Amino acid sequence: MEPVWVTIIVAFIVGPLVAVIQGLRKENTEQHNESRELLQEVSKKVDKVDDKLSNHIDWHLNKK
Repeated sequence: MEPVWVTIIVAFIVGPLVAVIQGLRKENTEQHNESRELLQEVSKKVDKVDDKLSNHIDWHLNKK
């Protein structure tokens, strides 16, 4: 088989495969961004609960 045909055949096989992989990669990046935003929101809520709990414990300790 001539090298030209090998190149063409490889391009037809690998080309669509690369396109699919790139599409999955983009989707994966978008999902990671969404997850990062959700984790930041959870972190803020945990910090609020931490502050409230600390204040409550302080109130009990200083109540004499």
